[in-house]
Amino acid sequence: MTKLSQLIKLNQWLLCDMPQYEDEAKTYSQTEEEQWRLFRSLSNMREPAPISGEFIKLQDSFLQEKISDRGIIKLSALPPMREELYLWQGDITTLQVDAIVNAANSELTGCYIPLHGCIDNVIHTFAGVALRLECAEIMEKQGFPEPTGKAKITKAYNLPCKHILHTVGPIISDRLTQEDCEKLASCYRSCLELADRKGLCSLAFCCISTGEFHFPNQEAAEIAVKTVEDYKIETGSSIKVIFNVFKDEDYFIYQRLLKIK
Repeated sequence: MTKLSQLIKLNQWLLCDMPQYEDEAKTYSQTEEEQWRLFRSLSNMREPAPISGEFIKLQDSFLQEKISDRGIIKLSALPPMREELYLWQGDITTLQVDAIVNAANSELTGCYIPLHGCIDNVIHTFAGVALRLECAEIMEKQGFPEPTGKAKITKAYNLPCKHILHTVGPIISDRLTQEDCEKLASCYRSCLELADRKGLCSLAFCCISTGEFHFPNQEAAEIAVKTVEDYKIETGSSIKVIFNVFKDEDYFIYQRLLKIK
């Protein structure tokens, strides 16, 4: 089965769940690029719910091949900036590590905006629809929105990493406060503590709160590096930490902060 035929079949399944989008779906042409956009859009909007095992099998096969085609990055290919600290610029969903960190919202079930560029959307897209269902089950059991600065762990499904850690960073709407900085530091520490409790050996952090949540990039990076270094000194943790960046601006900031002393 070609990738195009796989996508068409997957979209037909999703539209059975979401018939209100059938007319809009007809505006997408029968090309692989357009059907991928439709698949992403439908997956992004789909509410957390079980789906057939046949769909999951086909979805998983398609997503794993798509991720493989994009190129999987192993930790062994990254040179350390300092002992057990790494810097890598690229798509976090291609990293083969024990866990990656997702900058989530307080509902924890992902971004519902079709084709949105946030990391939450991308991670849920490439992990597959089962991730949203697991997150929803966690939140239903918890009974209240996820507090800022805490962390939850899930499976990674179709991503090359083993787990995803979900943390909610502070939202900056005006000037930066000390409380904002403390909450961001708590995100990093909570993820590290959870990773160590679960026996994980490597953890890749995204730039938490710097995108849609508007935390200043320089200050966010300073907090990230300091919190990780302080945690490792205080606890003796040997976890390998990758600071994953996407923008050039963040790469140069972390590069300066992580220069070998």
